[in-house]
Amino acid sequence: MRKLYAPLLAGALLLTGAPAAHAADNGSWSVYPAAAQSGRRPYFYLSADPGATLHDTVTVANKTDRPRTFRLYAADAYNTARDGGFAVRSRDERQRSVGAWARPGRDLVTVPPHGSVGVPVTITVPRDAEPGDHPGALVALDDRVEPAAGGAVAVGIRQAVGARIHLRVNGPTLPALSVDDIEVEHTRPLVPGTGRSSAVISYTLHNRGNVTLDPKVVLRAEGLFGRTLLARDLKRIPSELLPRQRVRLTERWADAPQLEWGEIELTASARGTRESASVPYIALPWLMAGVLLAVVAAGSAGIRLRIRRRRARST
Repeated sequence: MRKLYAPLLAGALLLTGAPAAHAADNGSWSVYPAAAQSGRRPYFYLSADPGATLHDTVTVANKTDRPRTFRLYAADAYNTARDGGFAVRSRDERQRSVGAWARPGRDLVTVPPHGSVGVPVTITVPRDAEPGDHPGALVALDDRVEPAAGGAVAVGIRQAVGARIHLRVNGPTLPALSVDDIEVEHTRPLVPGTGRSSAVISYTLHNRGNVTLDPKVVLRAEGLFGRTLLARDLKRIPSELLPRQRVRLTERWADAPQLEWGEIELTASARGTRESASVPYIALPWLMAGVLLAVVAAGSAGIRLRIRRRRARST
């Protein structure tokens, strides 16, 4: 977990990027499991049976030349809806999983300059805990409030660093990934061949299972007679899709065909799971679409007129 910025009005702490192989650190202080200096244990990697109690220690190290006071708390993790980034609940939000089960021995800790303090942590797993992954973090939140840079509005910022918790509750695991709600939005010229067209493909990537997944998504578009219009491995997807989380993602298709009829298919896969979903793809320039609509409208009006005439004759 990297540097966190927590505006006082915000409801979550966001951690960008995939986990790195070192202790969580923002340059001023760091948070890590005890005995992690060797680099072999940058985060809490734990497993337990339902009903078990785990004991560990979290270390908070102060790298500055003045004492600093931190509030310690455990928090559940989730994927942000915007881009799937790894985030954790704020201290005031309700914790439902490992954020509710983990308790540091102290809520408030003062760390001397260039020193460190170890705080015991107890994780009590409920007997009815669902098997699978329960991601979260142990967060050290700076007790000071710093003014936002260059802001006319009085908004304070508190910084936090958190060591991730990767807790797996023993039992059956179920990897399950799906692609839902595919939508295609076209941008096309008025007259065919007079400009460039593009398409934006939106979809929801949903982890329906109980384990964290590293998903891969392949986009494929086919036109008339099975011609391949596009085949692409998508890059802008989360590297960690947490259990029961869903994210809304988009992919831009530059120079999409201006006149085409086919299908767009998305295939999502991860270890132990694979699923595809598709939607029709119809591309028409605006002028041609308008002409077709006018023809259809005229045909419909003609049919209605003939029906009325037949009814008039029959009476």
